Amino acid sequence: MNKNAGFTLIEVLIAMIVLAIGLLGLAMLQTTGLSTNQAAYNRSQAVQLASDIVDRMRTNNSLDATGKPYADKYLYAFMKPKDATCATGNTPCTACGSAEKLCTPTQLAVKDLYDWNQALISTLPKGKDDLVATGTITKSGEVYTVTILWDENKDGSLDAATDANFQMKFRL
Repeated sequence: MNKNAGFTLIEVLIAMIVLAIGLLGLAMLQTTGLSTNQAAYNRSQAVQLASDIVDRMRTNNSLDATGKPYADKYLYAFMKPKDATCATGNTPCTACGSAEKLCTPTQLAVKDLYDWNQALISTLPKGKDDLVATGTITKSGEVYTVTILWDENKDGSLDAATDANFQMKFRL
């Protein structure tokens, strides 16, 4: 009887195991690449949304009767887009915004915030229980800060320490 009988079968079995491990590694690499690509896409959307509200604030930057910039009408300590409503009727969102119906600077700020909040809701990913992204606009001295936070890890909560966020500081 041949001492080497079955040796080729063991070599084939080992080769199959090495190939299977390699294919699993490739699948894991592809999965990681896809999730990283999605995170980069979400971040680029946040950059675009932050730039949008900054441009809107710069456009609406005249001074009111007290000498304060109308851009201060955009300030919110914490804003939940799902709570931003603009009912039909005589509100800034429907009462102005066309060539026939011009907005006052205050109405324009309300309309801009409503539009921006709707863009946050529709653009950035929703988390568990329809948790949506939040946007905040704050001011310290002459520096405005726009912060956008979304539930990237889909754990059902918005936490700046664990979820993705984008922050932009600017002066008018």
